[in-house]
Order: sequence, then structure tokens, then C-alpha cells
Amino acid sequence: MSIAARLGLLAACLLPAPAVAAPADGLALLPGSAALDGPKASQRFLVEHLDASGLLSGEATAGATFSISNPNIAAVSPEGVVTPVSDGVATLTAAVGGRTATALVRVRDADRDEPRSFRNHVLPVMTRFGCNQGSCHGAAAGKNGFRLTLRGYGPELDYDALTRQAAARRIDKTSPAESLMLLKATGAVEHGGGPLFAPGSADYRVIAEWIGAGLPAPTEDDPRIDAVEAFPPAVSLRPGDTQQILVRASYTDGRTADVTRWAKFGTTDETVATVDDSGRLTVVGPGEGAVTVWFDSRVALSSVTVPHDRSIDETIFAEAPRHNRVDELNLDTLAALRIPPSPPCDDATFLRRAYVDATGTLPAAEEVDAFLADDDPDKRAKLVDRLIGSEAFVDYWAYKWSDLLLVSSRNLPAPAMWSFYRFIRRSVAENRPWDDFARDVLTAKGSTLDDGAGNYFVIHRDPIELTENASMAFLGLAMTCARCHNHPLEKWTQDQYYGFANLFGRVKLKDGDLGAAVGDVEVIPASSGDIPHPRRGDPMAPQPLDAEPVPLDAPGDRREALADWLESPDNPYFAPALVNRVWANFFSRGLVDPEDDLRATNPPSDRALMDWLVADFRSHDYDVRHLIRTIMTSASYQRSSAPVPGNEGDTKFLSRYVPRRLPAEVLLDAMSWVAEVPTAFPGYPAGWRSLQLPDAQVANPFLDSFGRPARNDTCSCERSDEPSLAQALHLANGDTLNEKLRHDNSAPARLAASNAPFSEVLDLLFKSALSRAPTDDERSRILPMLESALADAETDEDRAAARRRAIEDLYWATLTGNEFLFNH
Repeated sequence: MSIAARLGLLAACLLPAPAVAAPADGLALLPGSAALDGPKASQRFLVEHLDASGLLSGEATAGATFSISNPNIAAVSPEGVVTPVSDGVATLTAAVGGRTATALVRVRDADRDEPRSFRNHVLPVMTRFGCNQGSCHGAAAGKNGFRLTLRGYGPELDYDALTRQAAARRIDKTSPAESLMLLKATGAVEHGGGPLFAPGSADYRVIAEWIGAGLPAPTEDDPRIDAVEAFPPAVSLRPGDTQQILVRASYTDGRTADVTRWAKFGTTDETVATVDDSGRLTVVGPGEGAVTVWFDSRVALSSVTVPHDRSIDETIFAEAPRHNRVDELNLDTLAALRIPPSPPCDDATFLRRAYVDATGTLPAAEEVDAFLADDDPDKRAKLVDRLIGSEAFVDYWAYKWSDLLLVSSRNLPAPAMWSFYRFIRRSVAENRPWDDFARDVLTAKGSTLDDGAGNYFVIHRDPIELTENASMAFLGLAMTCARCHNHPLEKWTQDQYYGFANLFGRVKLKDGDLGAAVGDVEVIPASSGDIPHPRRGDPMAPQPLDAEPVPLDAPGDRREALADWLESPDNPYFAPALVNRVWANFFSRGLVDPEDDLRATNPPSDRALMDWLVADFRSHDYDVRHLIRTIMTSASYQRSSAPVPGNEGDTKFLSRYVPRRLPAEVLLDAMSWVAEVPTAFPGYPAGWRSLQLPDAQVANPFLDSFGRPARNDTCSCERSDEPSLAQALHLANGDTLNEKLRHDNSAPARLAASNAPFSEVLDLLFKSALSRAPTDDERSRILPMLESALADAETDEDRAAARRRAIEDLYWATLTGNEFLFNH
């Protein structure tokens, strides 16, 4: 896919309908058309350059000359702001250096001056200037005796606070200019927040006109916000460029409005671009990011691509390996950003990387030899298939999903914990489609010992807890903020939160029928029970997010409606959430980072790639193994971790594999594997690995120090890979590793007692720990040191002891080195 096509696809994803006029001689007007409703409407236009491929490539508004085809219909300012004159249609033309672009302007109801709306005009002004933010009157207790709902989520409450409370002293209907609401905002009366806007400004006029019109109250018939668009939807810029972002809102009555002045702006990556309060973007450096736009609980994005300022031979991308569609899309991104890819990693590196990432284990020395000697060109794909079909793969992914679903004896009695774990492991072993797995969990009923999935409802007994866990685990969404008010930075409203919560309102638990069996609980879909909305007092109709509500009196298990919505192709969260979690397992970070933060204001690093992966995942019936196979067989996954000139700083766009420390459980199991001394876990069979444990509460200081999650919180942030002093001490002189090396049955002990030459010991260790043979340089440096350790031994007993110490030291040095500790 070309760069223009890729960014065009991004634009299509971000906008509900085409909004850019057809390019004319290298220029485009944004938006491509505008409808001005009423005499107070206005629309600012942007003039954008188009490059040879038709991609928006920078703003030209400042140097443009504007004209309108019929001044009796609309007027245009030198800055490109169009205002209505009378009803009709006119054409706006922008000219820059002999090139022109046009846009259609339609004026409606130019003579009908409707009063300002409290909901759609006054509240956006208050929100824009922070009056209803948590740091001001939107705090839970308000400020100075005046309390507003956070970001205006309760218009009726805010209206009463302004017009009824404190003897209505904040409003003067007979003389709007004397209203305390305006006197404080303009600084005429002392105000803790300081002056916010000037008398006579557009913001001032909105509030003054609303007061002068008699304070019309918000009603249920008010038009509601339907969507928000950002212009340009996608643009390619250069370091130092600036770009204005426009925001247009659409309402349920069919009207649109330029709301740029009242929108909130942010950026997803400040190393790429920053944006000020007016929506003016400034490019900081190369990369890809987006400007986030928030207006009235709706969000939009404007994507920004800033290629590196360097020339790269196009044959680098043309000749780069392509194994599947992942590579084609990724190379498009790298070419657009001018980031060269690293070459493929060698076979030894791939072998170890694939084992660790797919199964959490290391290959045996014999397999290293066999794989490196194999000249089959398809051996990597065949290795992936073997790994995906292995028991170690089942252990690894059952452990991962147990982290996600918080399987733990802290949360469940032992029999129930085992029942839940066995359900998860069986699902992985059977390669149960992810949508079926989610349905099994979210609609479970009956005995929790017979159906382990039912323990999900024992862990999360409260519907509110269920709402927040299910949205995080299966949708990658953090809904907690919307519990108390509309989400401050996302589209989710408090009404949506409680509609979603009411899907779980009729799940009941009672003691099971298995007598005194510990942990037996019956999960029952009940015929009554609702979650009241805390502000409204009544329950919201049960409703999956962005889906049709279920009538409150509808019979049947409401959770089935949730499960049906999860697997619907219209669901924009479920499949991406799983794709992103799996992707993060193999690339250190998700296409969306953090991996469980799929909010609209946190877009993927590569939208086209994410969209393709999601579509492919759905078309293969939510087959997780197919997804893993697709990722692991891609050339993108198989690139070297060694940088090449031009991609040294890239950790985001897959130009190279990013090394990362082994997870706690994988690291401990790897040490046990190489030392040939299993870790003992009290209450579990001898020889079990960390990744075979069903319970995160098994005491082990090493695992805790290296970031094992306690499974108290679904958030991926519960697992830590941050280095610490405790980790350094464990490696330097901790009991975990040292006791394994000193053990009488350890690999060092066995090798020390054998007649094997040091060269064989070194070879076996490197293949077991690093999945490769030592280099000639390593041999020439290490073997003399090992031999010198025996030089002072005078007796056979001294020689044996010295040999043992030398081999133990060699193992210790290898198992505490970065090449072993990191997957690369």
C-alpha cells in the first residue's frame, strides 16, 4: 500500500464521511464544504498544500487570497472565516501562487436568530476556560461554595447552580453585563481563576446573549452532539512546520458548527508535535503522532507524519524481505518515515527469540545444533508451528490469560482457583476462538466447580467491578472515570457506563449444591435486579458500548446481548484489544501503548497495520494461534535487534527487534533449565516450572523482585520490568541462582565430575543458555581463564574443587549477563 493510500485509509477511519474537497492544482480547502446555520454561524477554512501523490503536506492559509462567488450569500474574511449573509449556496475559492481550490458553502436560516443554548453554547465556553474542571468548580466539593459537574456532564444541575443557588446572585437578567458570571470572567471583579476572556469577545457574547434571552434552560429536546471531526484528518509535515487544526461538531438535528474555539487539544507524542490551546500544532521532531481533540464528550484525531530529514535509497525498502501482509504495511510506514529496517536476525537468535516469546522456555542444546544445521528454507515457519503445537505454548498462554483474569488463591478458594485455571488451560489447548472464550466467561452459569469460568463472577461480585474489569480485560478500555461523571478525556458518558453496568445487574450467586465442597458457588442469571444511575436515580437500559440498548423488561440473560456484541464486526474494541495484547507479547509494546489503553485519544502507531490484523483475526474466526503464527512468521518480527544507521532510536515502528528483559517467570525457569535444578514450589510437584503454576500467590521472593504481578488488578501495569536494586542483589549473590549452581545434581556439578574438556562445557552452556555456540573470540578469551583456574592445584582433590568452582563461575557469569537476561 502506498503512503498516500495508507494515510488515506487513516483519514477514512477517523471521519464519518468524506470532508475534503477534490484537490485542484496542488491545493485543497478544508473542510471541503460547510453548512452555516443561522446568522451567528461561522466556519474557518484552511488551505493545504498537496504533494505529488495527493497527500496533504502543509498549510498555506497565511499566503492565500479568498473570494466568494456570491457576496449576497456569504462573506469571507482575509483569514478565511466565512459568515452567512442570506440563504443560498455559494462557492469559496482560495488562491495561492496561481493555484486554486474551492469549497461549497450553504447558508440556511440566515434570518432566524435562535437564542443561545445552555447545553450547546454556554457549557462549552465554561469547559473551554476550565470553570468546571477538577481544579476549579468541577471538583467534588466545588470551590468557594460554587459547584459544577465535571466538564458539564450534568447540564440540568449546572443550570440550577448558576441560576437558582445563592439567591441567583451570579446572573442579572435585566443587565447581563452586570452578571457576576461575566464580571468575574472578564476580571472586573476579583476572580481566583483570573480574567478568562475580554468584554465583547466571542465567548463573552455567547454568555451575554444567553442571559439576555432570558436564560433558556436545557431540555430533553435540545439537539445533542453526534460527532466531532478534526481537519486536516492526516497531514505530512516537516520539522519546524506549524499547522492549524480545525474542529467541527455535528448535531442530531443535522446542523454543524465550527467549534475550534471551544475544543480541548492534546498530542499523543510531544517528541513529534505540540499543540497550543487554540489548536495550532508545532512540529518538534520526526515520527508519527496525532493531535487529539475533545469537545463535549466527543473525540477526534488529526494524524501527523513527520519523515526524518534524510535521503534513503528506495531499494532498501523494495528489497527488504516480505513474508506476509504485516511486512508490506510495516515497510510502507518505515518508508514514509524514512527509517531503514535492520536485516533479518540469524538463525540462532531467531530460535531463542521464538522459544522465549511463544513458550517462555529455551531450546535444548540438541535442538540448537539441529536447527542451525538445517538448510530447509521453511525451517523458521516449521519451528513456529512446532512451538504453537507444544505443551509449553499451552502453559505459557494459560498463564498469560490467568494474569488477565486474576486467577489467584487470594481471590478464590483453592478448588475454585484450580477449576478456573483448568478452564483457561483447556481453552488454550483446544485453541478455543477468542470470541467463544469471552462468551464462556461472560455468560457462565451453574456450579463454579463444574464450570470454572463462573469463578469470574465470584472474583468480581459487584456489577460495578464487573463493568470495569470486563471493559479492561476484553475491550482494553478503562471506564472507571465514567462511574462518577462523563469521562474527562474520552467519549464515554456516565449514562453509557451505567447502561453497560446494567448488563451485569441480574447475575446472582448462591452456595452450590455440592454439599460442603469448598468453593462451590452457583452463578444464576436472575429475572430481576437493576443498577440505579447515581444521578438520575433510575436504572439505564442495559446497553453494550456504542450498541443498541436492551429493553429493561426484556426477558432472558442480558449477558448474551453483551456476548453477541463482542463478536459483532461493528464492535471496534474487542478484536483490537486481543490483537494488541498478543502483539505486545512479541514486540515489547502494543501497536497501541500501553497495551490495554485503547481509548480513541491513544491511536495505534500504525493504523493500517492494526486494521489489517484485526480484519484478518476476525476473518479467521478469532483464532489466536493463527494470529500468533502470522506475527512470528513475518519478516518484521524476524529482524535483527542490532540497529543500522538511521533506526538507532526507533522503538516504535518495528524497524528492528527491541531487546527486553525476560519476564520474571521465564527468567527463573530459564535459570532452572540451564542449571538443571528445578525450583521447588511448596505444594506443587517437583520439577514444575513457574509458568505451570495456576496461582500467583506461591511464595517466591525472586519472582516478586522481578515483577511478577499479584493478580489484584487487570491492568498490564501490574507486571513490572523496571530494574531495581533487589534484582541486582538476587543476581549478584542471591540464594536462588547460587543454590542452583552449588546443588549436587546441578549441571555444573555433573560437568565438573566428568572428564569433559572445558571447550565442551563452554559449548554446552552457550547452547543451553544463549542458543548459540561460542565465537572464536569468546573461546580464545574464556578457555585460558578456565585452565588457569587449575594452575595452582597440587592434588587431585584441589584440582576437582578448582574445576568445580571454575565451572560454577562460568555458569554464574553467563546467567547474569545481558545476553541471557534479555531476549533479543
